[in-house]
Amino acid sequence: MFAQSVQTAGIGGFSGTELMVVLGVAVLLFGGKKIPEVAKGIGEGIKNFKQAMRAEEETPAPVEPRKPA
Repeated sequence: MFAQSVQTAGIGGFSGTELMVVLGVAVLLFGGKKIPEVAKGIGEGIKNFKQAMRAEEETPAPVEPRKPA
């Protein structure tokens, strides 16, 4: 009947065509100048999150002294 096409999945399961459509819609919605600003904001947010996670791992939780019985 119909030949089944085999698509290779790209980033996150999206094919190249789907990524192009998503990027095209993003350019239409945000405009060419706004996209780098949004990407920079996302990158800074991820960087801050990683720094906070590392700081959390480095500082141990304070231990309360036991009260005598």
